[in-house]
Amino acid sequence: MIINRKTFLKTSSLAAASFLFPNFLKALTLPEAIAMNGKTLIILQLSGGNDGLNTIIPVKNDIYYQSRNQISIKEENSLLLTDEAGINPNLKFFKELYDNGELAVMNNVGYPEPNKSHFRSMDIWQSASESNEFKNSGWLGRYLDEACHDCQNPTQAIEVDDLLSLAMKGETKNAIAFKDPKKLFDISQEMLYKKLNADNHDHEHDLASYLYNTLGNAINNSEYIFSESKAKPTDKIYPATQIGKDFKTIASLIKSDINTQVYYLSVGSFDTHANQNQRQAQLFKAINDAVEVFTKDMKENGKFNDLMIMTFSEFGRRVAQNASNGTDHGTANQMFFISGGLKKKGLLNPLPDLTNLKDGDLIYTEDFRKVYATVLKRWLNTNDQKILGKDNGYYDFI
Repeated sequence: MIINRKTFLKTSSLAAASFLFPNFLKALTLPEAIAMNGKTLIILQLSGGNDGLNTIIPVKNDIYYQSRNQISIKEENSLLLTDEAGINPNLKFFKELYDNGELAVMNNVGYPEPNKSHFRSMDIWQSASESNEFKNSGWLGRYLDEACHDCQNPTQAIEVDDLLSLAMKGETKNAIAFKDPKKLFDISQEMLYKKLNADNHDHEHDLASYLYNTLGNAINNSEYIFSESKAKPTDKIYPATQIGKDFKTIASLIKSDINTQVYYLSVGSFDTHANQNQRQAQLFKAINDAVEVFTKDMKENGKFNDLMIMTFSEFGRRVAQNASNGTDHGTANQMFFISGGLKKKGLLNPLPDLTNLKDGDLIYTEDFRKVYATVLKRWLNTNDQKILGKDNGYYDFI
């Protein structure tokens, strides 16, 4: 008998919560969740290579102003953090976070033998590899491998995107990627509907076995995520930008007490070869406004002390501006950490040394893998050395 699509969707609706599943399949929904430590990590990827010198501004540095006579940000226009450093004027809420002791900034982060290709450098950051090393798994994917050995439903790591990045791919487990929980749910139902109709002529086909082996995890994951996203939807008005919508999705999931510990999202492009100030201002405003609503949402719901937003970009930009009022691909950059649970706040280390450059580029002083090790060990409470392959040491800001 061919299954009518309307009948199928009605029968398999979320309200019915059956999905035509036998009980042994429904039992897969969440018995293998990671033992939660109450901490949530949100990675915000600034795609395209954000210019760090116009983000955290060395307002007393003559070399900065001489190298950027058109695109530098004057001291009086920046939002001062210290006597020596200001933050981009489009990051007003970040200044408020700084003043509240809820923002930490790690300057001059990079790695040896930096690569200036967007794709290769992003691979290095996402996989936590050496410059001459190629890995097919990401550091957060390997975290999922380590923390979820026997999980059939790894909803503990979610990327808010249509495609899964390398960072979220493990050796045995992958995170889940979606923009909209409802869209994920609808697609999973369509998958099941199409397969049932394709195989209905085969009387020897074992439907239960097929569902278990092929679609069980995907459909159970989508049911779980969609139902949790609707459990306690946020009532805050988020910006209509894509990053605003993404943070709204994350907020609803966090408030629902879903078992997810890691969220990953991206915004860009920061590849500002021309007209940098205008483009960076637009992107920073979108980030600033989304983070502001999200932070206030989390504070009102008692979640802010146990979550941390961490930003990174695949590289910074060159110290000198180019002829198009932009900057070209550079090397080291800063990382932001936003949380109510920071042990150290503010600027964690000195600003980049503009008197000590290599071919016009910054020379990194902090290895990003030491940052990852710190986050894995002290925030996610997992084995960083096994995930990263070596002892990278730790910082003490968390």
